Amino acid sequence: MRRATTEDPLDRTRFPADPWALREVRYDSGDLGKTETLFAVGNGYLGLRGNVEEGRDTYAHGTFINGFHEIWPIQHAEDAYGFAKVGQTIVNVPDPKIMRLYVDDEPLLLTVADLERYERTLDFRDGVLTREVLWRTPSGKRVHLRSRRMVSFSERHLAVMDYEITLLDADAPVAISCQILNRQDGQDEYTGRTVNGHGLVPGATFDPRRAASLRGRILEPVLNWEGDGRSVLGYRVAASGMTLAVAADHSIETTDSYEIRTQTGDDLAKHVFRIDATQGTTTRITKVVSYHTSRGVPPPELVDRCRRTLDRVKRAGTESVFAAQRAWLDDFWARSDVEIGGQPELQQAVRWNLFQLIQASARAEGTGIPAKGVTGSGYDGHYFWDTEIYVLPFLTYTSPAFARNALRFRYTLLDAARRRAWELNQRGALYPWRTINGEEASAYYAAGTAQYHIDADISHAVSQYVAASGDRAFLEREAIDILVETARLWADLGFWRRSAGSDGREEFHIHGVTGPDEYTAVVNDNLFTNVMARANLRAAVRNLRRIEREDPTAYVAVCRRLALSAEEIEEFHSAAEAMHVPYDENLGIHPQDDDFLSKELWDLPNTPPDKRPLLLHYHPLVIYRHQVLKQADVVLALFLQGDEFSFEEKLADFEYYDPLTTGDSTLSAVVQSIIAAEVGYSGLAEAYFSSAVYVDLADLHHNADAGVHVASLGGVWNALVAGFGGMRDYLAEWSFDPRLPSSWDHLTFRLCLQGNRLRVHVLEDSITFDLEAGDDPHLRLVVQGEEVVVDRGTTLTVPLRRFDERFGRPSVRDIEGSVREDGSVIRATVPSHPSHPELEVWEVDRGPVPGS
Repeated sequence: MRRATTEDPLDRTRFPADPWALREVRYDSGDLGKTETLFAVGNGYLGLRGNVEEGRDTYAHGTFINGFHEIWPIQHAEDAYGFAKVGQTIVNVPDPKIMRLYVDDEPLLLTVADLERYERTLDFRDGVLTREVLWRTPSGKRVHLRSRRMVSFSERHLAVMDYEITLLDADAPVAISCQILNRQDGQDEYTGRTVNGHGLVPGATFDPRRAASLRGRILEPVLNWEGDGRSVLGYRVAASGMTLAVAADHSIETTDSYEIRTQTGDDLAKHVFRIDATQGTTTRITKVVSYHTSRGVPPPELVDRCRRTLDRVKRAGTESVFAAQRAWLDDFWARSDVEIGGQPELQQAVRWNLFQLIQASARAEGTGIPAKGVTGSGYDGHYFWDTEIYVLPFLTYTSPAFARNALRFRYTLLDAARRRAWELNQRGALYPWRTINGEEASAYYAAGTAQYHIDADISHAVSQYVAASGDRAFLEREAIDILVETARLWADLGFWRRSAGSDGREEFHIHGVTGPDEYTAVVNDNLFTNVMARANLRAAVRNLRRIEREDPTAYVAVCRRLALSAEEIEEFHSAAEAMHVPYDENLGIHPQDDDFLSKELWDLPNTPPDKRPLLLHYHPLVIYRHQVLKQADVVLALFLQGDEFSFEEKLADFEYYDPLTTGDSTLSAVVQSIIAAEVGYSGLAEAYFSSAVYVDLADLHHNADAGVHVASLGGVWNALVAGFGGMRDYLAEWSFDPRLPSSWDHLTFRLCLQGNRLRVHVLEDSITFDLEAGDDPHLRLVVQGEEVVVDRGTTLTVPLRRFDERFGRPSVRDIEGSVREDGSVIRATVPSHPSHPELEVWEVDRGPVPGS
């Protein structure tokens, strides 16, 4: 096996490498926030953080339901027309995980317990979190514990957990207290009122990546009851009016004598088993939980739904749920697994990323995919452009039904997007930058609403899905509406000007927008926005003409539904073909926007580490005045619209922008890895990939406690398939030009292309294709510019030409000293506070300078 070129950042004495599981073999309370996220289980609808069953040793308790939120008025210091008015924050729903253990009336507290053995495992094949503990009680009795926890993929509203205890040395009285606790509003008898249910800790500093703090009573109690081992709680959210019911069935298996005590109230349902435990006897407590939510259905009806869910499990038995989970995941891995030869540590990390990705998206029906999935409350549980650009490719090419669900959710928000466009004096539709219910929730418009590119991002995902799936019904009924209304926005937002060049041709410009790089805001002709808007306009025209050609009746219906004319379609076409794409002849690169190159460089190599990320240490205006990027912007355009740029342009742009990119966003490393691989910086591509795949596992951005970074998870798949696998999809022409790292023995992945499952196996000098499933007898592909045909039943192997490899990495020093078109020289600086005696006195006597 060849050596890896990047360092493994995990402590393998605690987290040993396992290709199919994340295992923790030593308990450590020093990073509870991170491990609660890493060991979370969910299905896209319901998520349970990896808090321990005993419920006391914790960083942030969390049980989340996708889209279940409270609203609150946004208080602007200086309000203005069109600013977002109502915030939305995911609610921490009643916690069902608690199963507290007492032996000889002594509680198990992991932080102080004498643990002879400890192992916690999240199995990617079974989708089950297990834990085994050998505990020596204060009186010296040894107790073996085993617990399981699972959120079902096949039953959307279901979670199952059980808890086994065996006394190894002597008899003892045992109590297990199973609870459902409303931590959002209720009192935890051990820690007092919860910090706020959103992952913030006392004394935490400002961090816009974390959730807002909700005040006042959030979950208003409507009902509670208990009977025949079943506990039920029902609530209505105070301002949003959403409703929830949670019900749990409890059962015990033991030959020892026991009694049961129950208690229910507004914020607590408690089911306590008191057992006269004997040596060597195993007692198992099983808890089956169901959640149902609604935008307003009365809680009693939701209770009926919970009953039906629980009754099905009671009839079939809980082991049938575990069996169904394994079968569901067997099918998932058969179409979604990515294998890396000779790299067991990376293999584990990749599968953890993919598993968490499907946990965030599989059952997100009728909702979006939150930036943190259902593992935490970071970013308030909002949906961003992350879904369409980073997550949807994975779903489109491996689980197209889930991709369709996510895109249909965007369709349901179309009317709200039309209203938002009208509010900003535009035709068409403008999707909100961040939202849960379809209304804009971004209070800072410069890095929020101004990111109009979200329209083009959604359009890109729609076009990609339609081409890869061949789903014509979705195109004609819903997708075309998204494409047309977003195209209308661009046609109305942009304007015509005569080119300053010698040809004097008419060009189409877009002003006053923010691109993906949030360290540069409200600019003219952002390259990413213009290039993606052009693709959006072209997609609308192309798909309208396709519908007209293939189904004239459907075309007439579309035009009538959207009040669309031939003249407007021609307007889309003209704007697209005349779109201004900035290019600087002097530097030989595409400027990020019309003004970007006029700024000085931010000298990142000389920026102190304690000043990173920049957004937490510098005012936005300071950042906006420099050439510095939070995340890849032009480079992302090079990937998404790669057929619009030559190889030489990609190389020049990458070498200019890469050293200016801070990586303060987890969205950046994956894209930098993909383009680094394409232009030949293979070592750099590996380094960026390693940063991406370990973002959460190694907590590289120091905020994994708030939940997984779902976009980065999706980006990891893109980096593997599009970066090292070299796969591109331009208008349903699937091409491959791999860049296998020298330290990898092979790379194997699968793609779903128009109903056919294609297996791709990449070696250093060849690429092999097999059609594993589907009805088509053959599939046309392009490998390094040459068309090939894969026939069913026949393995096709194609030799690969070697690519030109580049070493090292581009540097700010390579750019510093360059001459702009106006003859000025580009300099590099690090903004710093000026030295001034009065300021020093202020800092000593009155605290820090305001804004520092």
